[in-house]
Amino acid sequence: MITAVIVDDEELGRNVLKNLIKKYIPSVQVVGEAASVKEAKKVIADAIPSLVFLDIEMPGGSGFDLLEQIEDPPFSVIFTSAYNQYAVKAFKYSAVDYLLKPIHIDELTAAVKKLSTPDTKKDMRAALQHFMESLNQGGVSKSNKVALPTLDGLIFIDISNIIRCEADGKYTYCYVSNGKKHHSTRSLLDFEDQLSNRGFCRIHHAHLVNLDHIKNYVKGVGGYVVMSNGDTVVVSKRKKEEFIKRSKKI
Repeated sequence: MITAVIVDDEELGRNVLKNLIKKYIPSVQVVGEAASVKEAKKVIADAIPSLVFLDIEMPGGSGFDLLEQIEDPPFSVIFTSAYNQYAVKAFKYSAVDYLLKPIHIDELTAAVKKLSTPDTKKDMRAALQHFMESLNQGGVSKSNKVALPTLDGLIFIDISNIIRCEADGKYTYCYVSNGKKHHSTRSLLDFEDQLSNRGFCRIHHAHLVNLDHIKNYVKGVGGYVVMSNGDTVVVSKRKKEEFIKRSKKI
């Protein structure tokens, strides 16, 4: 059983989430709720939950303020927010779970399901640290790393070492310069959102490539590129114009 505390300054928001959990996620038991950072610190200390659903913007202190006041949080965190796009990008770079309001039951279920992995607590600590670092950097960490959530846990990789990303249904294969291939549980669209302004270009519906790792481009109807690791990747006709345009800026 996962014990949870809901922290949200709006009573309606707490009730909606509490009812969704009660109806659809029997593995989670809500053991407390709070409407402020001050109240949350006491509730968390008393209830000792394994999970905190944490709103970000609250009067008298944000959800981030709460985390900064609790050294090495012994619980997992799922943010609930209607926050701005930079914070959302930071969430994605860091693989911190977040639910945008209004909360959708499928997203809630998926977020809670991730907590069943063996290394969740270790991953959460690393993800939160990475998130707090990247929050004020336009969504990008100062270390220029991105967190890859995989079936086995989190992997942090320097963006410059990612050669290309390839769609695998809802998941993505990430090929890196050390020769490894990581299977991430994140979609290719998520990677495109994160990396398109970091020198990556979507050249096919199933392929996102790092322009710095392209060795040469072979022309054709669409053509194909040869990557630094020797991989060849087709350029679709629909993506060709954008690819040529982006390539000239390298």
